Amino acid sequence: MLTQKHLERYADVLLWGLKTARAGKFKKDDIVLLRYDLSALGLAEVIYPRLLDMGICPVVRAGLSEPMEQAFYERSGPKQLVFKTPGDQELFSTLNGSISLRGPNSITHLGGVDPGRIGQAAVARKYLNDILDVREAEGLFGWTLCVYPTEELARHANLSIDEYSDQIIKACFLYKKDPVSLWQEIFKNAQSIKRWLNGMKVKFYKVESNNIDLEIFPGECRKWIGISGHNIPSFELFLSPDWRGTNGIYYADQPTYRSGNFARGVRLEFRNGSVIKVDAEVGQDFVRKQLEMDEGANKLGEFSLTDKRFSKINKFMANTLFDENYGGNSGNCHIALGASYSDTYEGNPAELTKEKKVKLGFNDSALHWDLVNTEKKRVTAYLANGKKKTIYENGMFAC
Repeated sequence: MLTQKHLERYADVLLWGLKTARAGKFKKDDIVLLRYDLSALGLAEVIYPRLLDMGICPVVRAGLSEPMEQAFYERSGPKQLVFKTPGDQELFSTLNGSISLRGPNSITHLGGVDPGRIGQAAVARKYLNDILDVREAEGLFGWTLCVYPTEELARHANLSIDEYSDQIIKACFLYKKDPVSLWQEIFKNAQSIKRWLNGMKVKFYKVESNNIDLEIFPGECRKWIGISGHNIPSFELFLSPDWRGTNGIYYADQPTYRSGNFARGVRLEFRNGSVIKVDAEVGQDFVRKQLEMDEGANKLGEFSLTDKRFSKINKFMANTLFDENYGGNSGNCHIALGASYSDTYEGNPAELTKEKKVKLGFNDSALHWDLVNTEKKRVTAYLANGKKKTIYENGMFAC
């Protein structure tokens, strides 16, 4: 498990991430929401006084326990399921930051719940994410999150709790006296790769592996971003493409846990931007109903690549935050179904209106579901001048 020293260093990295993720600087009396699962209380207790020392006004909220969450989805009436907590809109409209500490004690407890109810509740609360998206685009809000090791996560990853904790320690550099300095170095190195990627005029990307044959159209006014402090750890570089140009087959060879459900072997066929066929070895009904959540749920919101030279994660972790940053032998790519990221717009995100998003093909949804492939692959950029260039192969960017 994590020692007190590890927790202190984890807090150092999370506060670095929070500050780095926000365009504007934090100032005295800014409001930061500190959300934590009960298992991560010890880490929350380290972070809370540091926020006070920064002059921040922390708002603390514990997450629902798994039995409470199960009761909510199974017993809520129609109005309870979509109930909007009084004061949430006012709070979120004034938030300057958010830190989420995730340490679930169950990740399959909602397997017997109607996935439609889970989707309905998510759609009803989307307005809060919309508020934060606008504030982030204006430079008024930044966020970060992390995972705390639990027996449940370790069990599903087929690791001991010590092995699981060790992956977190290595991935976040908590074995170093000054882990923030390593994060700053990776942050700097990533800048040169992003400049290289963003210097190309790309018509479309082609992703190829044993089970993937997918074309992704970046669209106009896009840029690659990543390693920005938003997730700890995060080694991915990504963009939100024009969803309308997605065609072909995508396959997630890594299992996925979402909303208390499990799915494995998800295979998606895209045509003209939308998923037209869904197959899954396990959890097919759940996957299909997630993609029916709203109009944008079956469309592409993100395309991401992780360089194995950055990531030290080499085990399946049964948690998207770590699995989407898997390094291993061949790195990984992942796509996200659903919501796109406004900060991949190459202009001022604050000027990216809803109308402009629609025109440029930025997807909008209450869903954002990352599906990971760790197969050996090649990603080729087909350039506007008719040439093509390999940008990613053998788990590394080719710059």
